[in-house]
Amino acid sequence: MKKLAFLIFLATLVFTCGNDAKDSSKDSASKPAATKKIDDGKGVGSVRTVKLNIPLDAKMVASGKAIYEMKCSACHKLTDKRVVGPGWKGLTELRKPEWIMNMVMNVEEMLEEDPTAKNLLKQCLVRMPNQKLTEQNSRDVLEFMFSLDGQEVGK
Repeated sequence: MKKLAFLIFLATLVFTCGNDAKDSSKDSASKPAATKKIDDGKGVGSVRTVKLNIPLDAKMVASGKAIYEMKCSACHKLTDKRVVGPGWKGLTELRKPEWIMNMVMNVEEMLEEDPTAKNLLKQCLVRMPNQKLTEQNSRDVLEFMFSLDGQEVGK
């Protein structure tokens, strides 16, 4: 009786394992192959295109400055010196506008997935907090950053 029970168990095990192997191969065949993300310098997030104002919009620059003073100035200075986070001078020459806006609005995902943001985290050792800026707020901050780097501001 023990031999019969063992044979039934063994047959069930072989049959079950065999079916699982077939099913998993069907699943993997039906799933698309994972594609490697290409770093296009725009970061991770919803902002894929930014149309820059030439000259810069004075109201947006003023709004961006106010946001900077309220939410950013404790960690970022307007020079190229790092305090907690990197300084902002020259930032618009180093990063694409889309990257800057995605970093401001989508900081958690950027720090997890974007190679440049990951590298900055290694240098700064402190995660940037999510300031919960809207797309318009982040666009205003971007306009302010461009004004810091010498772009002409309209009247």
